[in-house]
This record gives sequence, structure tokens and C-alpha cells, in this order.
Amino acid sequence: MTTPALLPLSGRRIPALNVGTASFPHHRATLRLSEKFILLLILSAFITLCFGAFFFLPDSSKHKRFDLGLEDVLIPHVDTSNGGKNLGGYLIHGQGHDEHRHREEEERLRNKIQADHEKALEEAKEKLKKSRDEIQAEIQTEKNKVAQEMKKKDDKPLPPVPLPNLIGINGGEPVDLDIREKRNKIKEMMKHAWDNYRQYGWGHNELKPIARKGHSTNIFGNSQMGATIVDALDTLYIMGLHDEFREGQEWIDKNLDFGVNSEVSVFEVNIRFIGGLLAAYYLSGQEVFKIKAVQLAGKLLPAFNTPTGIPWAMVNLKSGVGRNWGWASAGSSILAEFGTLHMEFVHLSYLTGDPVYYNKVMHIRKLLQKMDRPNGLYPNYLNPRTGRWGQHHTSVGGLGDSFYEYLLKAWLMSDKRDTEARKMYDDAIEAIEKHLIRKSNGGLTFIGEWKNGHLERKMGHLTCFAGGMFALGADGSRDDKAGHYLQLGAEIAHTCHESYDRTTLKLGPEAFKFDGGVEAVAVRQNEKYYILRPEVIETYWYMWRFTHDPKYRQWGWEAMQAIDKYCRVSGGFSGVKDVYSSSPAYDDVQQSFFLAETLKYLYLLFSNDDLLPLDNWVFNTEAHPLPVLHLANTTLSGHPAYQ
Repeated sequence: MTTPALLPLSGRRIPALNVGTASFPHHRATLRLSEKFILLLILSAFITLCFGAFFFLPDSSKHKRFDLGLEDVLIPHVDTSNGGKNLGGYLIHGQGHDEHRHREEEERLRNKIQADHEKALEEAKEKLKKSRDEIQAEIQTEKNKVAQEMKKKDDKPLPPVPLPNLIGINGGEPVDLDIREKRNKIKEMMKHAWDNYRQYGWGHNELKPIARKGHSTNIFGNSQMGATIVDALDTLYIMGLHDEFREGQEWIDKNLDFGVNSEVSVFEVNIRFIGGLLAAYYLSGQEVFKIKAVQLAGKLLPAFNTPTGIPWAMVNLKSGVGRNWGWASAGSSILAEFGTLHMEFVHLSYLTGDPVYYNKVMHIRKLLQKMDRPNGLYPNYLNPRTGRWGQHHTSVGGLGDSFYEYLLKAWLMSDKRDTEARKMYDDAIEAIEKHLIRKSNGGLTFIGEWKNGHLERKMGHLTCFAGGMFALGADGSRDDKAGHYLQLGAEIAHTCHESYDRTTLKLGPEAFKFDGGVEAVAVRQNEKYYILRPEVIETYWYMWRFTHDPKYRQWGWEAMQAIDKYCRVSGGFSGVKDVYSSSPAYDDVQQSFFLAETLKYLYLLFSNDDLLPLDNWVFNTEAHPLPVLHLANTTLSGHPAYQ
């Protein structure tokens, strides 16, 4: 039996079952293709016979409804002697004609059905004379025709919209030679990760760098969607790796298909794929990325078909059937999942002119605003059927984290006009500071988790993003508390650096405790791993941008050296299972978010501030930069949230 574990999910991660990753074949072995075809022909003939038998029943008024020819139309019953008023009901024109016409029509239909039936039988006989390969070829030809028709429909041009003012999409070259060399080293690491994925895992979602083959997890279903390609595009672009960028673009144009029978995570696909495609579009201007993002978004919309409008966690891209994770508090949806759609969906409405995406995420916001919040905190679980909170567990780490991040970033992305989002963020942060943030005996500021009425004094690696969030949200905070929140961000950054510094490898564990004499150290064996996560480096970068304190570059360089020393293998980069061991085992996974986030934040940390300036760009939770929108001339500007 599998047991719950933390899967290496993206952006802000969530715990899930450590299920297997085997994919299932498209054709079941129990029936060969030719046998299926014969059964299909027999079933077709049977249905035709049943339909035809209906017309051989004795004459009755019931089947005259199907007898109406062109002249048998419904017309209003009007009394011409009463000023042409409609007396109600309808007359059938031609009702008084000779019944002979009806019998002729019945005879014609019988003959047609019999002829169609005989034709179907003849075609079946001809098919049975053909070989299995010939039948397969014919079926493939028909499938290709249908696929081409669907592609023509999907590739219809989107309405032209003015691009936002795009500033700082390249450059950032530092003047200082030492800083420039460090930046070039990070670029070399990106090239090593990409080249090995290109050689050993191309088209697969991720790479197993030691086994040198493709890898995937249940968040991507059983399909090869090239997650690493989509996730890495904007990093390649800003690093000036344009040949590699074009390789990725070509694969996406020719191979990225969302019509697969595969169940995927709505959250993960949104932040990695839609976020990655939108960022690639804004940076490069290539229409293919916008078109693919809109196609995929249409596949996610059925997930919102719930009684409350709170989306399912998973959706089948082909059937549109959704469901939630079995482990998530009696089938609840997860705050960090349904609360981490706003940035991408607002941009989708901006680019398409279709408000459906914007309306979906605003509906979620309105529902949350109406709900009671225990101690002002948002629980991590919400039942999409009943609209009620599940288990009262609140976290700024996994399950909750990026919900708070997206409240702040919704305000920033709206050019600070979405004051509704800013108020929700400020209210939430005040409750978090009151109930979850504490100082350890050793003076380390940490963010715990609220579980069943008490505070658990444990902090996850995922929670370390919050240092950067507090710094990013300092400007514009209530009661002139900008300095307070910038200081709080610095304290969180210091605590997370300590979690790295107190390990053998100088890489941070998945979670660390603050109990008794144990501070910023993992206690349980299953919390000692490092899977190339970005959150600590993300906070270093934000703190560097807002303070230019050189210690953040120093801390980032230490982390980079540790990754290069202990996670680099000849086939790419791998996570390690124990950061307290001098010779740790590898987990043999090169996560797509390593290229999307970890290496991007490191590169930006050693770049000048004019590369993707924060006044013009807002990063989604997968580090995909989206431009600030000035909404005066869009469909979004009339919403009360922007007034």
C-alpha cells in the first residue's frame, strides 16, 4: 500500500500519494483492432435494423411527427375574422391532404432504410476481405483527417490585442567582472541541464539524469507533454540561449497536443504550461505560444463545473471529467491550487477578449470573501460540492502558500488597481503574523502551521518563499508598515539560510523544526531530502532587489556551489535524499522547476536590476514573468475590483 508523501510538485508544492508513474497504452490487449472493427460493424447494422423497424409499425399519429415534409410546417392558428389575433396553438399545413401522400412517404423511407442496410452489409463484407494492416491503415487515415480538421479549428487566429509595454526582456549584464563570471557559471549549469534533457529525455516531462531516460509523475497523467521544454523556455530566452529556445519552440509547434486522454493537475498545468507559454509569448512575440496557451486553457475549463464553481484538482484533458485527490480532507479542493489561477487567467482574458477566464477566478474570490475564516485564517481545504471548509489546517507552506502570493500579485499585476486583492492580502498577512509567526528560543523567526487549534512549530522549505513575498508587498502595506514587512522578510531569509547552513551539504531540508534545543534542523528522515527546490533562492533574489545587501548574493552563491557539487551528475542534475549525509543517495530526478525557477532566480540574482524590473513584470509561482497590465482599454477595467 502506498503512503502519503510529498511529491516534488511545482511552484508551491502540495503533498500527494507517492503513486507509480507507469503510463497506460492507448489500446487494450484484450481486443485486437480487427475484432473491434467487426464488433463495431455488427453493432452498427443492429442499430440500423432497430431504427428501421420503427417505421414498419402500424400507422399511428405518433410517427406522423417524423413525416413532415417541406410543406408540413407549423404555423400559428390565426383567426382572420378577429383582427388576425393568435388564438393559441399551431396548425399543421397540409393536414387535410389525401393520406395517400403519407403512405408514399412511408414506402420511400422503408426502401431507403433497406437500401442503407444492404449497403452497410456489403461494406462489412468488403472490409472482412481486407488484411489487418489494410484496415489499420484506413483507420489511421480517417484519424488523421479528423485530427487535421480539429487542428484547423484550434488554430483559428486570436483577435489582435496591444502588447503591454515590455521593458527589460534581455540584458542585465553586470559591470563587475566577478559577478559576471558567476552569472556565466549559472548559464553553464542551465546549458548542462538542458542539453542532457535534450539528449536523453526530449519530449518527456522530466529527466532521470542517472538512468538517462525520461521521467514523469502523476501530476502530468500518462502523457508526454514536454513539461521541461515549456517550463524552461523563458529562462533560455533571458539567458540568451536562443538556439535552445528555438528548439523548444519547434517541438511545441509540432508536438504539444492537449487532446490526449490524460488526467492532469489543473494547478500544475496552469502554472507550468499556461504560465510558461504566456511568458514565452510575451518575451518572444511568437504567436504559437499564445495559441497553445489558449487551447490548453479551454481544456481546463470543465474542471470548474462543480456546484460551487471551485474547480476540481484533476481534469481529464479529453473527456473533461474532474475529481479531487483522494487524500485531501474528504474530497476537498486545495486552497493553494484553486487560489493560484488568477494571474494566468486574467492574462488569458486580456489576450483573447473572452471574459470567461477572468469570471472564473473572480467567482472564486467572491465565494471566499463571503465565508467565515477561523481566527481570520484561510483553511487549506474547501469542499467544492458544499462550499464548506474541510479540516481546519492553515499553512503558508504546502497546500496554502501561493494563494497568499497571488492575492498580492493580482494587485501588482493590475498596476495596483485591484484594491480588493490587496485588502484580502493585508487581512490574511495580519492574521498569519498574529497566529503563525513566532521567534524560536535562539532568536530565529519562523512560520508554523495551524492544526486543529494549536501551532505546529515546523517550517517547510516551501514556506521560505514568504520572505520574498513580505518584501515584495512591503510597499503599499497598511499603517506605514513597509519597513516592518521588509524586516520580516529579512528575518525569514535568515532563518531559511540557517536551515541550509546547518546541514552537511549546505543545502536545505524539506522541512525543519523549532522544538526544544532543535532549531532549523530536520528531525524525521523523510524530511531530510533536497529536490532542487527554488524557494530559498527566490527570497534571496527579492531581498537583493529591495536592499542590495551583498549577503544575499553571497548566500545565493553558496547554494549554487552546493548544487553544482552535490547535485550535478554527468546526465544533468539530481535531487539528494539526505542533506545531512556526506555521501547522499540521489533521487534521480531533474525537476522541470529546476530550470524554470531555481536557475532563473540564481541568474537574476547575479544580473542588474534592469533585467525584468519588478515595476513592469510580475512572476507567477513557477517564476514565469508576466507583464503588468494597464487595463484602461480592456474588458477587465469595468470590474469593481479595479475601481
